[in-house]
Amino acid sequence: MLSLRIPAAGFFARLLAAYISLVVCSLYGVFASIVLRVLGYGGISQWAAGRCFKYVMRFTTGVQFTIEDPHDYLGKTRPAVFIGNHQTELDVLMLGTMFPKYCSVTAKASLKNTPVLGWFMRLSKSVFIDRANSSNARNVMAGAAKEIRSQRQSVYMFPEGTRSYSKEPMLLPFKKGAFHLAVQAKVPIVPVVVANYSDVLYVKAWNFKSGSIPIKVLKPIETENLTSADVENLTRDTRELMLKELVSLSARTRDQPIAMPSNTPVDGVVRASGSEATIS
Repeated sequence: MLSLRIPAAGFFARLLAAYISLVVCSLYGVFASIVLRVLGYGGISQWAAGRCFKYVMRFTTGVQFTIEDPHDYLGKTRPAVFIGNHQTELDVLMLGTMFPKYCSVTAKASLKNTPVLGWFMRLSKSVFIDRANSSNARNVMAGAAKEIRSQRQSVYMFPEGTRSYSKEPMLLPFKKGAFHLAVQAKVPIVPVVVANYSDVLYVKAWNFKSGSIPIKVLKPIETENLTSADVENLTRDTRELMLKELVSLSARTRDQPIAMPSNTPVDGVVRASGSEATIS
């Protein structure tokens, strides 16, 4: 019985440390956002708060993400629509580690009024999308495309639309909002692949331990000459590219061969509005 209690105690202790770290860094983010906006650098607010979370989490939980980006796509590609696989709540730390300057997230509208985190997101120019209002979502996407072009402000989106909580490397079907946005704004899509990290955090088994998780930034995909008619193929091809890299990266991390998942949809595309391709 004791052997069951100790892992559970470790899980909840590290979980508590992570949430306290998030609150502290969100408070810092609120303050930093105000100061940076006054100084005319509001576009780097989320980068500043993310880096704070990166170092605090390394100290409080022992978890860190390492970036493979030999061509510096994160630093050189601006503006862009960055997309990545969505696994657990720990992806907030992933964003804090890799988030480039002058980039913001998209988030569901209900987070706007969340104490501390919502305040920070509003001050740091997050794009809020009302999932229940598809008309409003389209207007927000149009506004986001305009801001991307005029302010050279990138955005980060999770095309799966929700967390997978998967024990093995896999991707949920992609929604097309991020791809419509990139095509509309005429900016590159930059795929970011994070290895499956169920060995570090797997909520169903109450497993949460320290560790290093690799992130790989793939070559930007140009959209300059694409139209909305190309979005379906663009979504499918990008998902296939990311899934292959996810399997390969996870296998390399675990130092073992991993078979390609066989239960994925034929095209991996969800016919849905961009209102669902957000942080949840």
